[in-house]
Amino acid sequence: PTPDPLKRMRVTEHIAMGVRAIDGLLTIGLGQRIGLFAGSGVGKSTLMGQIARFSEAEVVVTCLIGERGREVRDFIEESLGEEGLKKTVVVVATSNEPSLVRLKSAFVATSIAEWFRDQGKKVLFMMDSSTRFARAQREIGLAIGEPPARQGYPPSVFAQIPRLMERTGNNETGSITALYTILVQAGDMEEPIADEVRGILDGHIILNRALGARNHWPAIDILPSLSRVMSGIAASEHKQAAAKLREVLATYEKQRDLILLGAYQYGTDAKTDYAIDKIEEIETFLRQQTAEYDGFDATIEKLIALFADAKSA
Repeated sequence: PTPDPLKRMRVTEHIAMGVRAIDGLLTIGLGQRIGLFAGSGVGKSTLMGQIARFSEAEVVVTCLIGERGREVRDFIEESLGEEGLKKTVVVVATSNEPSLVRLKSAFVATSIAEWFRDQGKKVLFMMDSSTRFARAQREIGLAIGEPPARQGYPPSVFAQIPRLMERTGNNETGSITALYTILVQAGDMEEPIADEVRGILDGHIILNRALGARNHWPAIDILPSLSRVMSGIAASEHKQAAAKLREVLATYEKQRDLILLGAYQYGTDAKTDYAIDKIEEIETFLRQQTAEYDGFDATIEKLIALFADAKSA
């Protein structure tokens, strides 16, 4: 059942994910629910495997809905690996399964996570993907005669999504930190499921195909991504360094085309000059190999050290 909102414990402390870009700039709170928005082939499964292996969670519950059968063992044996499997429960309903099975798999996985939460555990719940969960409910709704509403999705889809997602979070005994993936076509964040889920969750991490094309992994697009609870759980110095990185990165991205074309004259603008000087260090910080691990404290130290020599640009 959904925790009583008046008894639900507030999100007051962080949980380390072991991924620098997330821990440093999109700090996730214990019991937070966050969305991972991406197209296909942008590194969702790899990132989920990294998080499962490196996070501070005591138990990880992973639900794979509508996956290709071939990818299931790849995810279990490659992305999770032996290290991740030691603390992970995997619930699978492949794309060939009936829509009812795909729909129920999400509720079964959530119930498993709730059981561990009731034992006082720090649980990490990951569901891939919310879009396929919604499509399963769409098939059922249309089959029983519901009218198609927003882009063919019947009203029951938009009732089921919060019914599922509100079950995660904190209660009086334990916590479920949840990560829901959402498939976005051509980066369209306004399509119905992406828009609905973004309004329910406590933040969003956006994966950008263009970053992957530049061999920047994980392909997390920092500027449009957001953790809504970070301001309440991160230390002051940490927040200042994260804000500075965002500011410098935004300055560089604004002038990127001119810089790459050689049309920008160094010395024209102090902030842009500083961004050019810092961009390599920033990208090194944001890039991370799949087997590379940094603890939370080490990540924050590196982030703060990036701007130890900050000029008043």
